[in-house]
Parts: sequence; structure tokens; C-alpha cells
Amino acid sequence: MKHLIITGAAIAIVAAVGLISWSARNNPPETNPAAINEIDLSLYKNGANIFITPEELLEKLLDKNLVILDGNHPKVYAKGHIPGAINIGFKGLSGSQGKPGDAGWGTILPPKDLKAKLESFGITKESLIVCYSDTFKGPGAGGRAVWQLRMAGLDNVRLLYGGMSLWRQAGYELTREIPEITPSAGLVLQPYNENYRADLHFVSTHLDKLKIIDVRSKKEYSGDDTSRGEARGGHIKNAEWLEWTTLLNPDSTPKSSKEIIALLAAMGVNPDDDFVLY
Repeated sequence: MKHLIITGAAIAIVAAVGLISWSARNNPPETNPAAINEIDLSLYKNGANIFITPEELLEKLLDKNLVILDGNHPKVYAKGHIPGAINIGFKGLSGSQGKPGDAGWGTILPPKDLKAKLESFGITKESLIVCYSDTFKGPGAGGRAVWQLRMAGLDNVRLLYGGMSLWRQAGYELTREIPEITPSAGLVLQPYNENYRADLHFVSTHLDKLKIIDVRSKKEYSGDDTSRGEARGGHIKNAEWLEWTTLLNPDSTPKSSKEIIALLAAMGVNPDDDFVLY
């Protein structure tokens, strides 16, 4: 049974909030999209279940059940975001009290708190939730949000294929307007599916037989960079290094399932193996 910690854009490895008031606009945004390569989600085993393309999202912008979650830093969000998007940042669905290294810091919210947060975004059981970020500047907060919401039993959640980068490349509209949100009530979440995360105890007791992949930068892996708040430099014992950007194409779209499987195979990791990412 696989135990995965999915971090940011690394959700590409396993690929294969709210009633927002649109009363001020009665028509979809006019666009003059630049040519982008045709998107083939069949390149991923579960592509259509994980991703939504920029064109598909554009067509749904006026859907009253659509909720878009923006994982960018608030300063990036303020400079321009997809119309109707609600900014959650990288830690918007996680605990962030105290400092890195403190108990509970950076871990996902308990289901009760997550329910309250999502209801404040207006999310209901009918909502289509689309998450995104400016992937390379993220790193990939949209993927983290999709992973967490899926673990909480929300199935109608999608990651924007190519993130904000591909949306911008297509010539689709960005806005600085902050959406109006009508909070919801009665959202039902499931207990987190523990098959898709690993805690300290699980990792520490399986170090000698568990495949562990460190997806941070090379300097973070070596211990030379602790600028993100690490209490100590270095990496978990036996962890191999595969930076998360290696999983992406230059346009921020994920590489095909075939390519990702080959990258992992070169590290001795097969699709049926238990493995942990961090």
C-alpha cells in the first residue's frame, strides 16, 4: 500500500472555494490566445481525473459552481490572477503558527479546521475546485492543494495543467479584482486517506527498506541551503535526490507518465513500490 508525501508540483508523479459573485460581468472574457501545443491528457494514466486544461477552465469561468484557488504568494496574486481566483498561498490549507520546526508547523489542517476554511471560500459538495500557481515560482502550491483536498474525500478537484504560466501563454485574461465570496455551510469531508502521506514515525521506522526521494534543490539536499527554515541542513538517511523541476517541461507542464516512470526507474523506483517524497 503506497505511502506518499506529495510536495507541490511533485503531484505530477501520481497523475498517470465557494459561490463567487460574477454579477459584475455577464460575458466570458474576450481573449486573443496565442497558439499553444494541443494538450493530450491521455499521456497520463489518470490525466483527465487530475488535470483541467486552460481552455476547459476558460469555458467554465461563469459556472456558479466553479471555485478557483490560487496558490501564489499574496504579492504575486495582487499583480494579476485568473478571474475569480481566491488566494490561499502555499500554506493556506496548513498550520503556520510558530516557526519552521515547531510541532504542527507546515502540516495540513485537521479536517475540522479544513472544513471551516473551505466553507469560508463558499465550497459545497457541488463545487468544481480548480487549483493552480505560477509553478516555477511556487513551488507548485496548486499540486499540494489538490493532494490535500483529494485526501479529504473531495473528488471534483482539478489541477490547472501548466499552471498560471500556460494560462498566460495562451493569452487568457488576468485580473487584479478580488472576488466576492458567499460562504457556505454543511460541507462534509472524509477523514484523511492516510495511504497518501507518511508521518515521522512511519518514515523513521522504515528507513532501511523505504524508498525516499528528496525533491528539493541540490543545495537543500546537500545541506548548503537552509533558507526555507530547516532546523538542520542535509537530507533524510538513504534519500535520493530528484529535484521537482525535473518532472516538468520548460513551459511548466508535467512530463509524460512514460518519462516520469523512466526517471524513477533509473533510481530503482517502480510504480508498485512504496515510496515517500519530501
